[in-house]
Amino acid sequence: MIAMTATPRSTYKPLPRIGKSGQAQRRLSPGRRQYLRFKAKYSDALLLFRMGDFYECFDEDARTLARLLDVALTTRDIGGGAKSPLAGIPYHALDNYIGRLIGAGLKVAIAEQIGDKPGPEGVVERSVVRVVTPGTVLDDGLLEQQKHNYLAASVIHNDIAGLAWIDASTSEFAATEMPCHMLMGELERLNPAEILTDARSRGIIRDYTDENMHPNTGQPLDGAVIRDVDDSTLDSELAAETLMRHFGTNGLDLFEMEECPAAVMAAVTVLDYLAETQMGRLPFISTLRRHRRDKHMHISTSVLRDLEVLESTVPGGPSLLSVLDRTKTPMGARLLRTWLTAPLLELNELSMRQLAVAGLHADSFLRSALAEALSKIPDLPRVVNRIALRTAGPRDLRSLWSGIEALPRVRSSLEETDHREVLSRLFSGMGLHTEVRELIDRAIVEDPPGRVGDGETLKTGFDAELDEIRSTAKDARAGIASIEHRVKESSGIKSLKVGYNRVFGYYIEVSRSNLHLVPSEFQRRQTLTNAERFITPELKELESRVLLAADRIAYLEQEIFRRICDQIAVHASSMMRTASILALMDVCVSLAIVAEECEWTLPFVDEGDSLDIEEGRHPVVEAALGPGKFVPNSLFTSNSKSQLLIITGPNMSGKSTYIRQSAILVIMAQIGSFVPAKEARIGLIDRIFTRIGITDEIAAGRSTFMVEMVETASILNQATPRSLAILDEIGRGTSTYDGLAIAKSVAEFIHESPSLGCKTLFATHYHEMTILADTLPRADNLRVAVAEQGDRISFLYRIVPGGADRSYGVHVARLAGMPNPVVERARSLLSELESAHLEYATPSRIEPPDHLQLDLFQPNNPSETLKYLAEADTDNMSPIEALNMLYKLQNTARKELEA
Repeated sequence: MIAMTATPRSTYKPLPRIGKSGQAQRRLSPGRRQYLRFKAKYSDALLLFRMGDFYECFDEDARTLARLLDVALTTRDIGGGAKSPLAGIPYHALDNYIGRLIGAGLKVAIAEQIGDKPGPEGVVERSVVRVVTPGTVLDDGLLEQQKHNYLAASVIHNDIAGLAWIDASTSEFAATEMPCHMLMGELERLNPAEILTDARSRGIIRDYTDENMHPNTGQPLDGAVIRDVDDSTLDSELAAETLMRHFGTNGLDLFEMEECPAAVMAAVTVLDYLAETQMGRLPFISTLRRHRRDKHMHISTSVLRDLEVLESTVPGGPSLLSVLDRTKTPMGARLLRTWLTAPLLELNELSMRQLAVAGLHADSFLRSALAEALSKIPDLPRVVNRIALRTAGPRDLRSLWSGIEALPRVRSSLEETDHREVLSRLFSGMGLHTEVRELIDRAIVEDPPGRVGDGETLKTGFDAELDEIRSTAKDARAGIASIEHRVKESSGIKSLKVGYNRVFGYYIEVSRSNLHLVPSEFQRRQTLTNAERFITPELKELESRVLLAADRIAYLEQEIFRRICDQIAVHASSMMRTASILALMDVCVSLAIVAEECEWTLPFVDEGDSLDIEEGRHPVVEAALGPGKFVPNSLFTSNSKSQLLIITGPNMSGKSTYIRQSAILVIMAQIGSFVPAKEARIGLIDRIFTRIGITDEIAAGRSTFMVEMVETASILNQATPRSLAILDEIGRGTSTYDGLAIAKSVAEFIHESPSLGCKTLFATHYHEMTILADTLPRADNLRVAVAEQGDRISFLYRIVPGGADRSYGVHVARLAGMPNPVVERARSLLSELESAHLEYATPSRIEPPDHLQLDLFQPNNPSETLKYLAEADTDNMSPIEALNMLYKLQNTARKELEA
């Protein structure tokens, strides 16, 4: 769920001017004036101002930095007798600190020194070289390899919401349009790090957050940072022209965006923000994909949570993602995660995936060969983007070389398999990038340093000028080394040594006991406790040659490395295409490996309306239990037969696992995976709904029951005949008879509503619900088999036809370890209550006993409550109206009981 994180504002307060001439401003130091100019331009960012070996912050930025990073807050004289708060961090520790700053939602502007000598104003020239925000992070150390880091933008135009999102580190760029009420669902699915919003989108997010985001909902609180977009800058025609200019096209039909003005404006909003933060140099973005909502199943974040698709509800426990993920590359892991949040509704594409997974499943040699080759491939999209942006290091290029080196093995393995025809259709277009591989191999040493400029990155023989300067530096260092040997011989000072430090440069060090042997040409430079340091004209000349060569080497190496990166960037488009194919291959190999190891079956997926699973198993529970311990169960439901399955049985007996299992197998089937079942035939499901779990929203003043009713109402209002609804213990959040009444009315509404009629699995401990199978033609009863031995039971975890006649609550209490006296007392009280209920239910009883709730369905109690119920127009009643009626019935019943 999206948590509204207010956009942090890090501002400064200018010093007051004195008089019309601004004397106070003129008295500021040159460095202060330079800082204020940058701060005025980036007023909404925390400005890190490079000063020597530190990045420093002033004014309110300093207080913010000190608070967030727990660094010292001091003051500095800024001229004219004024002082400013000051806090700083070492320049070499920037990467360690910047993650914490953007994690707090800040926008961070970094002003670097771009020269060593003072400029016209008497200060070193500086420039803001980049702006880092949560959604525009490119540094590999600040990104999770297995997850996308999305920057999203939402724009509403003519009552249609346009949504665009990009992962700047991988260049995945997509956009879509939808009715406004669906916007939050898409944002939750994407879980972006940062969202740019126009005024109306901001209002939708704020209203939704106020209603739904509370500490006790069980939803994630690490939501996106929300930033405002100036609505006056939004223009659909201008946006279309900007997008066409960026991609060099004459229209938007290539992206299926010609009739999507809201999506186009959102896409351009994303691009403009990226250009602003990257100082005009965009990541490599070669295409824009239109996300077709009609081609993907919609799964809300609550469903993903309830079914443990991405994460387990138990810390450290397995999830569906962890069970399926045997990927070898970061881009493969991200793609699998994306598939699980948006399974396919397009049968042709789904069939292609199934054929690929089946081909890999049938060829163990191919699986092994591809898995081994893929394990050598780095995070290609992020590496290529860093190269295109000139932020890559030498090790990035060497990792790229390693990945390209593995590509011939991938291609040859695909060509040698019997399934090459099927696999080539899905994996076609992968290049070998021989030119890039050869360039890197000729230029970059095999084990390069982390940064460029030390003279250790480029191979000898790649650049003649660099080699010559290296040779000069080497000769000079050899000359320095020879000085030490010659002076030792000529002076007789055997302990003499030549050393170097950054303050004095090269020097000759002589111990105090040998000072009388020092030659006359030695010039004293430094006195130590036990020694003296000297220089000679020859030593200084050689030092000058070494230092000049080092500076030239650093400059040349950086220039040559940049040219190499630019040459590689020319191939960025084809390498991104290869990266996409490898990610797809990686996921298919992963699914094939798991299917083989776990003995799963390829499901038959069609456009029918049935869900038919023979001996299905829950993959996550089975992974936790271990092989052979899970009890399989079958399932059949369709829109025309067994549409509503009512599953009864005691708690802990497997009802919840059974209904969750069906939804998880549908998700697996619609991403192209094999499923844990003997056989499976699955008609495409457009949406999965769940009402699982008990949750209070105390901060919102909403009880368990209210949360349950709101979630149930959303199912009744949004499901279609192609949907699958998983309902677990509807009505348990209130009293027994209220809960039973609501559960029955919900089940009847799902069955009878012509616009709903979705396939529904309804697990309940209300065994009274089983009577619905006698009155509703498409309702069937299922129960969990239980073995009884006297007053004890054991769970068989088998789902069989029929309904349970009791809930076995006392038996479950014994299994849970309740003290025996408590269990026996509960058994006695249960017997009394059941007897009283039977006595009350007979026609001879007119008034119910005080300790029982009024039975609204008692035919011999002609109360006002019963009359009101008889007159209610339930056929045309909305879910909310039904809920209000139930509240009114309850209040009336209570008044009658009190009377």
